Amino acid sequence: MKRDKTLFICSKMTPIKLYEYVFRWTDSLNDGDCIVCFNSTDMEAEVLKALLVRNIPTILFVMNNFTDTNNIQIERALQEKRLLIVVLRRNEPRGEGATPSLRNKYVLSICKHVVCGYVNKNGTVFSLLAGRNCVTSLIDENALMVAEPVVRHERWTVAQDKVLLRMYYDDMGIHAIHKCLNRTYAAVYARIHSITQPEELLKGREFEDYVLSLLNPKEEGPLVLQEWQGDKSFGTIKPENNSNPDFVFRYGQREFAVECKWREKLDRDLGKELFTKKRIDNYTKFSKERQICVTVFLGVGGEPCSPELLYVIPLEKVSDIVSHFLSIVEFRVHPESLDISAFLQTEELPKAYTFEEKRKDHKNAYKKWSQEEQERLFVLFQEGKSIDELTRIFERNRGAICSRIRKYTQNLIVRTVP
Repeated sequence: MKRDKTLFICSKMTPIKLYEYVFRWTDSLNDGDCIVCFNSTDMEAEVLKALLVRNIPTILFVMNNFTDTNNIQIERALQEKRLLIVVLRRNEPRGEGATPSLRNKYVLSICKHVVCGYVNKNGTVFSLLAGRNCVTSLIDENALMVAEPVVRHERWTVAQDKVLLRMYYDDMGIHAIHKCLNRTYAAVYARIHSITQPEELLKGREFEDYVLSLLNPKEEGPLVLQEWQGDKSFGTIKPENNSNPDFVFRYGQREFAVECKWREKLDRDLGKELFTKKRIDNYTKFSKERQICVTVFLGVGGEPCSPELLYVIPLEKVSDIVSHFLSIVEFRVHPESLDISAFLQTEELPKAYTFEEKRKDHKNAYKKWSQEEQERLFVLFQEGKSIDELTRIFERNRGAICSRIRKYTQNLIVRTVP
């Protein structure tokens, strides 16, 4: 921390044709330099890898916690004491407040010089550096007009793929692979994505492994894994069964399905990305066609292999959670106390009910709502009656009650907005 430091910074979405200009700078450095960088954009992540591969002393600033704990180059650099990781605590919830701005100002205050990669004039980096001295820009207006040279190569060989994969999984970065195989950055980037899984899929697969370890199916035992869906695609073409739940199990003579989801954090609007209508409709269709239950295992925070929070949610409860009629907290479970056999034995299989069968449990099921009933429902709901209480009062199922309240509240919003 006592050395003179140079900060590398760039905007998000750096065009790949500009990588060459940035890596010319990293190749010019020596072990007498000390570089400060973030790891919040693709370009910054690639620069960090290039610095570590070349043994350049580096200080990495991260917010709140450091998650890339299995990075081989980072682990090696820490052991050799040429990397310092500084974790800054966040004052506000993620995405809120001035914490990122305060982080940038603090880091700038301890650096003697700033080197910029690509800077978007409409972004925060441009305004942050405006009027500052000791700032070097690696990319000028002329560079933005020049494309990475098109180099025609023969097709990728198995030997080249092996080299690429070895360097990729050694976390050496796109620049080291570019120099080793003499391929353009665009070609290397495209090849990596064509023969490796995106990070989101890897995290999803990691959480699937975690769920399997919890359920612990056996080849010969009460719980047997029957099907395991793979998220495979060819470009934009995806098989229809990609939309099915991840697992199908057999427990004794019964079958049930499990969908696995892991998120770093939960959005306030769970229906926006996690539980979209299309996704829930697909699971519901699968459940009805196969006549088996579907349960969602949702991990939140931590790592996919060890989430901080675990929720086990029956599919029929998801819409109530999205509509805020139920709190997701009610479905939190502790992995060490998860009794899968008891959970399965009490779960009911979905059936194709007739109106008569439904009305054995709820006398008014599927009957048209009268105006008086609707008004009474809204009054009782506003008085604080629970959904379960309302189902007993009106002798209708939860779905009918929730749907009618949802329709009422949406209409109320429309009427009150000028």
